[in-house]
Amino acid sequence: MMTPKEIAVLAVQTLDGKKAGDIKLLKTTDVTTLADYFVICTAQSTTQIKTLADEVEAVLEEQGEPPLHREGFRSGGWVLIDFGCVVVHIFMDETRRFYSLERLWSDAEEIDVASLIGAE
Repeated sequence: MMTPKEIAVLAVQTLDGKKAGDIKLLKTTDVTTLADYFVICTAQSTTQIKTLADEVEAVLEEQGEPPLHREGFRSGGWVLIDFGCVVVHIFMDETRRFYSLERLWSDAEEIDVASLIGAE
């Protein structure tokens, strides 16, 4: 059984490995009961959205953390994958700006993902 933080970190690392853009990790424990962490990233195409979503699901499922819910494919501009304590949001750039989750959840603590993915 993984902790919420371990799930969030693995999701971030998986998305980074598949070239997701502008990955943000928000610790939402203190601002909502929806989830402990939100992972937000940008995809360059609807094909990449599907690839990112499928990969995150596969990697976490391998660790015994299957998603509870997935939605958004039909619209093409975003996908949400709910792992219970962690919600992964994958957006096309324009859709991400429209929903502006970082602004909506600006009270959440932003975790520096560079330290999680070995970036400089």
